Amino acid sequence: MSGKMCSGSSSSGSVVQAQKLVDQLQLEAGMERIKISLTAADLVRYCQEHRRSDPLLTGISASSNPFKDKKTCTLL
Repeated sequence: MSGKMCSGSSSSGSVVQAQKLVDQLQLEAGMERIKISLTAADLVRYCQEHRRSDPLLTGISASSNPFKDKKTCTLL
């Protein structure tokens, strides 16, 4: 008998889990989405507008680099 009780409780658990999944999928399906082509165009435009201040493109001067080693390594 205890086997039947366990299977009954696990099936109700799977029903609850399935209902949560359905609710999540319905929520995601109802979301308004932005077209990728518009987002990509915005990203390209932003990168072009800010390329002069991008340290990956222009580099960092040695005097203003906060990560530059302060001391050199000397071996005795």
